[in-house]
Amino acid sequence: MSKKGTHTEEDVKQNEEQAVQDEQTQNTAESAENATPENEEEQSIEEQQEDEITLLKKQLQEANDKYLRLYSDFENFRRRNSKEKLDLMQNAGSELVKELLPVVDDFERANASNLEAKEIDAIKEGFELIYNKLSNTLKNKGLKPMATEAGDDFDTDKHEAITNIPAPKPELKGKVVDIIEKGYLFNDKVLRYAKVVVGQ
Repeated sequence: MSKKGTHTEEDVKQNEEQAVQDEQTQNTAESAENATPENEEEQSIEEQQEDEITLLKKQLQEANDKYLRLYSDFENFRRRNSKEKLDLMQNAGSELVKELLPVVDDFERANASNLEAKEIDAIKEGFELIYNKLSNTLKNKGLKPMATEAGDDFDTDKHEAITNIPAPKPELKGKVVDIIEKGYLFNDKVLRYAKVVVGQ
């Protein structure tokens, strides 16, 4: 009986130890089970961050490529525009000069003719024709004389006073007394101010 009782106590003790081991094993398994989702969650967050970093790098590369293309296009446009401006400045007067060549031809013919001319009226008529031709050519290009007459109010937007003189008449004070050099407009903008004498 005592042996059996002792044996039973040992069995109970072994059973208790086994139960403790089983509980520890179960706790370890539960801990492992509980730890797995956290690890998976951490791993999932890391993967998302890596994906976001990859996406951002791709977007940065695309933006950089787009910027380089735009910069290159702008540089090409700027160089082309500068070249066109330079060409325009160099050749701007060529069309006008080409249209003035017939007037130059007329002057050369008139000079040659004047060497043998004996009548002053023919010479006057020739110069008048050439002057009219030159005036019409310039008028067609947008040039027109400024309408300035003695007695007009002095206007700094149109006139340049080269001197002041005592007004010959009281009503000419502060007005144009004489025109020394005619003013011109080009496409309705002042190309040259009229040089005038102003009465004081």
